[in-house]
Amino acid sequence: MAKKLPAKDVVLVGFGWTAAILGQELTDAGLDVLAIERGAWRDTSTDFAVTFAQDELRYMWRRALFEEPARETVTFRNAPNQEALPMRHLGSFLPATGVGGAGVHWNGQTWRFLPTDFVARSHNEQRYGPLPADMTVQDWGITYDELEPHYDRFEYLCGISGKAGNLKGQLQPGGNPFEGPRSRDYPNPPLDMVYGPTLFEAAAKATGHKPFPCPAANMSRAYTNPLGVEMGPCTYCGFCEKFGCGNNSKASPQTTVLPVLMRKDNFELRTECEVLRVNFDAAAKRATGVIYIDAQGEEFEQPAEMVIMCAYALHNPRLLLLSGIGMPYDPKTGQGAVGKNYAYQITSGVDVFFDDKILNPFVGAGALGVGIDDYNGDNFDHSGLGFIGGGYLACWDTNARPIEHHPTPEGTPKWGGAWKKAVAKNYLTTASISTHGAVMSHRNNYLDLDPTYRDIYGRPLMRMTFDFTDNEHKMSDYLTDRATDIAKAMNAREVHAKKRTGHYSIVPYQTTHNTGGAIMGADPKTSVVNKYLQSWDLHNLFVLGACAFPQNAGYNPTGTVAALAYHTAAAIKTQYLKNPGFLVQA
Repeated sequence: MAKKLPAKDVVLVGFGWTAAILGQELTDAGLDVLAIERGAWRDTSTDFAVTFAQDELRYMWRRALFEEPARETVTFRNAPNQEALPMRHLGSFLPATGVGGAGVHWNGQTWRFLPTDFVARSHNEQRYGPLPADMTVQDWGITYDELEPHYDRFEYLCGISGKAGNLKGQLQPGGNPFEGPRSRDYPNPPLDMVYGPTLFEAAAKATGHKPFPCPAANMSRAYTNPLGVEMGPCTYCGFCEKFGCGNNSKASPQTTVLPVLMRKDNFELRTECEVLRVNFDAAAKRATGVIYIDAQGEEFEQPAEMVIMCAYALHNPRLLLLSGIGMPYDPKTGQGAVGKNYAYQITSGVDVFFDDKILNPFVGAGALGVGIDDYNGDNFDHSGLGFIGGGYLACWDTNARPIEHHPTPEGTPKWGGAWKKAVAKNYLTTASISTHGAVMSHRNNYLDLDPTYRDIYGRPLMRMTFDFTDNEHKMSDYLTDRATDIAKAMNAREVHAKKRTGHYSIVPYQTTHNTGGAIMGADPKTSVVNKYLQSWDLHNLFVLGACAFPQNAGYNPTGTVAALAYHTAAAIKTQYLKNPGFLVQA
């Protein structure tokens, strides 16, 4: 029997970016807020000290910041007619555990989605005609213009380094000309660019493209954010992705929000506690709180007037399914929405080998690079190409870490003396162009509960059914060909294009950009939450994060996740607290 605790105004499930934002906003509104995090406490000075933060073996290979598959994992299959098997080792994506969540180990690439991304179905059908019957792409139920002020708030919270390309409808030289209109420039100028990306920039201009410095949550200079939290300039050590920053130079919950939030009397954090389910009343009209278990195995009932799910994109849909909230998606009938429209990213690369240029790739930062958006979203004419969607191309310099980075030309042996000689020759003289493509939602890509495998608490694991489709392969091939065109213009010794082929594999790392499963929309029959990320079933339940994306765009998701969180917080403060109930009528 769970021990019942005194009620709170708000309980936050998970404590990463979205929970930090909601915690700060709702405590400012006077609410008594509790966050429940299954992982341990982490802060910069004690957990990411500069004396050991750059430990590639500890963080990259031994996964010190990530989930332990022995405790919780997913089962995976490519198609519904296959048997799903557990993911025994983290590979394709790396969900975090602990305070700060994935906001601790991200690279810092902070994009705004394109205006057309939010109306992906209606826009593409209007321009190109009906979409394939098995493509379940949906409009978001919200527009870029509605989210723009909230993108802006997150960028200024984090001190994003970049160059505006569109200020209030006026294109700006040096920025991204394809971005949606923004109300003001980035709070910090772009990072200082290193040699490899400048070579890409020159080649991109020479081939008729429009390169720009990529937006980065790595500080180009000392910065104090609107909450009064100070951050230091980036040292270009390059230990960003999969690492915590010991220099307070990369935006994370720890370096932007928590120094203020953790001091508040009306905020409480309970770590090493896992929420098992969300409770709701007998009429199934409102959430009543959560049941969680602590590190000693004792169960507690935490009543709350409002429950806000802020866990990772894969965990929120699972918790909904385990709690019996909403109708599970059925790919055969198309009915139900919980688990629907799981999506990911599709990536490829082109390696560029030089003889006469020393690039010093060990000088880097998580989002240090030059990109082009000429082939993202619907920025180019898709007529006759056989696909919709797109992605950015970029030359990043994130750090050539010694265990991870071994660039070798085609035909090099995988090991031995010849391999070592090739690594030594090419380590300092190789650049890479990345493609980062969208994934459109399809009928047979979804999440549900596995009928066989269970976690340490006896609950069914999440089952992922996913594969790249013809749309994704055609789009990725197109992006890779365009990247190859630019690579050839860099006048290198050798260019090696690595196209994405075959089925999606869960084994090699690709991105931690899982989306969908609790998607937003304007119709409760085809979505789980409304435009404010409020459940269509329980008016005091909100479900945040990338699980709300109806499909994935060609960008990293964090900027949009945060903008949606600020949008939700504003709606709760200005509308819901005054008149609790559904903010959108079905």
